[in-house]
Amino acid sequence: MLKNVAVLLLDEVHPFELGVLCEVFGLDRSDEGLPVTDFAVVSAEGPVLRTHAGFTISTPHGLDRLEEADLVAVPAGSHFMERTYPEEVLDALRRTVKRGARVLSVCSGAYVLGAAGLLDGRRCTTHWRHAEELARRFPEARVEPDVLYVDDGAVITSAGTAAGIDAALHLVRQAHGPAVANAVARRMVVPPHRDGGQAQYIKRPLPRTRCDTVGDTLAWMERHLDREMSVEQLAAQAHMSPRTFARRFQQETGTTPYRWLLRQRVLLAQHLLETSEETMDTIAGRTGFGNAAALRHQFVRSLGTTPNAYRRTFRGPAGITEAA
Repeated sequence: MLKNVAVLLLDEVHPFELGVLCEVFGLDRSDEGLPVTDFAVVSAEGPVLRTHAGFTISTPHGLDRLEEADLVAVPAGSHFMERTYPEEVLDALRRTVKRGARVLSVCSGAYVLGAAGLLDGRRCTTHWRHAEELARRFPEARVEPDVLYVDDGAVITSAGTAAGIDAALHLVRQAHGPAVANAVARRMVVPPHRDGGQAQYIKRPLPRTRCDTVGDTLAWMERHLDREMSVEQLAAQAHMSPRTFARRFQQETGTTPYRWLLRQRVLLAQHLLETSEETMDTIAGRTGFGNAAALRHQFVRSLGTTPNAYRRTFRGPAGITEAA
């Protein structure tokens, strides 16, 4: 059931994430024959709340309004990673799940659910920038940093900003079917479902650690990503035995030569897809994948989306030159 939705606001809430929830659940679309939700915005910290953008929000609804909701949603807010939360707020969230209703977080709203103990033993996610801290702060949570959202039964968590749209439409699809979710998405001018996960949005170059013995070899590998490389060849480049090279490489980079090379090739492919109009076969050759099929396979494994879809996302239709 998804007839009654309440959005729980804390001080310094982010307006966009709040707006996503208002748009999906709070807009009356009955003129299009779509279901109407009993929707309310609830204040957890007084009748007037500040947003992180500097303006204020007022609402007549207090925490008691949560008791009738089928879904309680918690949008992101500033400093949610460091702050503490009123115990009555955490109790209200626990009661929501205990009575069989569901909770949804958008971006850093996951920290509020974590503080209530609702992430313990559950799969969950948040914005990729905050995922490592979420896992550290709530070690019993099973954080998945590469996905757009996670539906773990009573608890749904979404990644940064627009991923809240994906999670909210998922809930509409569950409750009312794909036709209703598609109609809501059309009204919002957004896709009803996005391919891939947030891995494609993460900017994560490989860490530069101190490499006393393999540093020169790493630089050589970066300059020759288009070449076939074996551990034996790389060991010879470093003037070591293959066994010694593999051990030193792992010690100094934290990964294997194959995984390091694969990640560098995917990073180069991402850069070329974003900044050039080269064909998929050309990009595959420059990145050492050989052909477009191999590039597609490794790209999907690493980022959860195809090279062509990635190019559409980060370059637009004008950047598409060949299907993959």
